[in-house]
Amino acid sequence: MRATRFFLAIALSGGMSSAADAEYWSRSWMAAPQVWTAPADKRPDLTDRTIRQVVRISGGGQRIRLRLSNEMTQEPLLVGAIHVALAGEDGRIIPGSDHVLSFNGVQGARLPAGAPLLSDPVDLSVKPLTSLTVSIHLPAGAANPTVHSYAAATSWIAPGDQTAAEQMSGASIVGPRLILSAVEVETPRPATTIVTLGDSITDGVRATNDSNRRWPDLLAERLQKAGRKNVSIANAGISANRLLSEGAGQNALARFDADVLAVPGVTHVVLLEGVNDIGAAFAEKRPIPSAQDLIGAYRQMITRAHGRGVKIILATILPYKGAGYWSEQGEAVRMAVNDWIRTSGEADGVVDLAKATADPSDPARMARPYDVGDALHPNDAGFAVMADAFDLRLFR
Repeated sequence: MRATRFFLAIALSGGMSSAADAEYWSRSWMAAPQVWTAPADKRPDLTDRTIRQVVRISGGGQRIRLRLSNEMTQEPLLVGAIHVALAGEDGRIIPGSDHVLSFNGVQGARLPAGAPLLSDPVDLSVKPLTSLTVSIHLPAGAANPTVHSYAAATSWIAPGDQTAAEQMSGASIVGPRLILSAVEVETPRPATTIVTLGDSITDGVRATNDSNRRWPDLLAERLQKAGRKNVSIANAGISANRLLSEGAGQNALARFDADVLAVPGVTHVVLLEGVNDIGAAFAEKRPIPSAQDLIGAYRQMITRAHGRGVKIILATILPYKGAGYWSEQGEAVRMAVNDWIRTSGEADGVVDLAKATADPSDPARMARPYDVGDALHPNDAGFAVMADAFDLRLFR
């Protein structure tokens, strides 16, 4: 399945259209596809249910399309009606903004096992930082849908086909993102499209729910305030992800092609990964990867990005002393990796997020005002200082 994801994504991304098509697509919102690992008895019954999800896009456009994902599932998926609209409070559809989606000119779709599917473009002009409501009806359900495990946003399921309902009735809350993996926007000229590749710290774990306070969200706001209207950010963070070994989701080297290089319009990638490789190895009593192991992974991604004309920005690994999987040996690896990131000059830019979030009196530890309380994950203030640490000239 890993070998096919990249090529399917390229074929369906719009990246192979000719110059005569004059379409410039960029990914304005993203949730990286994952296998749903929750036990079957802990999952809701999705048979004849409507899933409603709210997403806030980063860059705007004159038309939009949705990307559905069945990539991590071994069975085909039948999708009924799908609607997209401007989002009101609690996911309500703003009257007059609702649009029915089609796929190859037909309403509804059948996603093959292991495949994504793009909707036909919708003539819905959206401004940057607009929130959208996406409603998907599953007439036959889905026992093992492709998901994104962490949402930092509320989603709902309700009985029957309520895709057109302004407010769904009988709805209950569901945890992960389901099936929806991206919103893409069409712009009159090529956009700057930034993919943020990382773990829970990029995914936004512990950000205030429904607040769009993840650091990529806040970076998108900074870019818009600076007048960079033609910029999109696609957040490819996965909580518990690792560079080299299997945590949650495929390791970063395995998913780099599909989750970064196949993103429509990608121009830059920001890479913030490695703390889980170090910490999980210590916690699991495995050999801790060396600094050279992690640097080798960074170099692989630098080479692969440059081979596609994509600029890569490396972020230093945040301090985590006091976290349950911290060790002195792991700290030595983190420091050596960060020294290489700051001084090697091999990437197209560096953002020193470790320095931005560190306690000045103990740089191995996250500063208390930025710590959500576990010595590992930033709180909303920590995410804000991370977003503020970027020199926006990196994204020229």
